[in-house]
Amino acid sequence: MCDTLVALGNSTRDGVVLFAKNSDREPNEAHEIQCIPAADHPPGSQVSCTYIQIPQVSHTFAVLLAKPFWIWGAEMGANEHGVVIGNEAVFTRIPYDKQPGLIGMDFIRLALERSCSAGEAVHCIIALLERYGQGGNCGFKHPFYYHNSFLIADASSAWVLETAGGLWAAEKVQDVRTISNALTIGAEWDMASADLVAYAVEKGWCRSRNDFHFARCYSDFLYTRLSDARRRQVCSSENLLNQKGELTLKSMFSAVRAHGAAGETPRQIDRGLTGAEVCMHAGFGPVRASQSVGSMVSRITAEGTTHWLTGTSAPCLSVFKPVWIDSGLPDMGSRPTGCYDGQTLFWRHEQLHREVLRNYPLRANVMLSDRDELEDAFLAEEAQVRGMERGSRENFTRQCFQIAQNAETAWLDQIRQLPEQRIDALYSLAWKRFNREAGFSRHPKSTD
Repeated sequence: MCDTLVALGNSTRDGVVLFAKNSDREPNEAHEIQCIPAADHPPGSQVSCTYIQIPQVSHTFAVLLAKPFWIWGAEMGANEHGVVIGNEAVFTRIPYDKQPGLIGMDFIRLALERSCSAGEAVHCIIALLERYGQGGNCGFKHPFYYHNSFLIADASSAWVLETAGGLWAAEKVQDVRTISNALTIGAEWDMASADLVAYAVEKGWCRSRNDFHFARCYSDFLYTRLSDARRRQVCSSENLLNQKGELTLKSMFSAVRAHGAAGETPRQIDRGLTGAEVCMHAGFGPVRASQSVGSMVSRITAEGTTHWLTGTSAPCLSVFKPVWIDSGLPDMGSRPTGCYDGQTLFWRHEQLHREVLRNYPLRANVMLSDRDELEDAFLAEEAQVRGMERGSRENFTRQCFQIAQNAETAWLDQIRQLPEQRIDALYSLAWKRFNREAGFSRHPKSTD
């Protein structure tokens, strides 16, 4: 389960394109950030995706990937040309192919490596989908099969591409747009597969083109409803529409941290067997199995793109840090896995995250104002640094990651001094299981 958002230049304060996404995965499914350099490939090369090999192209562009550690592709990412893509699981009436094939995250990486613009990326994904289809398990510990939608942006445009098996529809974004775990394209689109309507008529989902509606005809009711996708999309859309014309990076940070729609009282994260928010917190049972494990916000311009990433779970408890593809990533420790390792960025943050969960209302407040001040300082300096040469930006990225790490260490010490609260028994049981499965100790040994 995920949420992806975009605002074109006609809707932002300074006329740039803003993109954001949360990656919602299993709580122990560690999130990883990678930079992959551009490369040339000899004729006849093959590329090994998550499950299958396909022919490689002669040249692949440099990419930034934010991804589950075990998957070849990415939940969201960008390339050297300022193309940014995020995907969503969507649930349709067309049966899922459970045989190994290309999965949604593979499409993202392949399109980023092969496309110079958002439009090219749309056509790249369509071509791959029509040639290879989509299929294979997308779950970490628990098998999970679904189809995919994509939000694709560059410095001047954005597209929504939604699929149902090998069928698809695409719509060009006009101002602001968000997608969640449900089909959103209706009776109008800019491009679609040739047999999209005919297949629905054949199945009896509509009578003709006159009453065809892509989302209504193709959506699976049960999983779409259980994902709470419609509500989350309304929440994210309202957050953007309410600030249309004044949207900034901080607006996007806030949007992916949302625990409810504007004016709503945020739901207690330890309550309920169903329900989900844009900033998703895992709980008990199969419906609340997902956690926002990583977040990304991008400022896209023709002159250059800055990507702000957490690399850590729960954006409401994380710090966004700036990254540029050409200046790379700082040392974040060893690559994470699904087991606790205090030498990794993701799992170091889990010490803080999982301590806060023991009394979220009180413990989160220890760090929130400090976190906002930290990000404000990063944003102010990034505005000066973004036009500098690569070495200066590389140093700034490294400093931001280190400052954020030092702050989290200090917050953790303060949080551990605060009392716990009585939390829902099933919620407590779920997190005890998550911790046990990851080999996560409440007070892990120092990694200094």
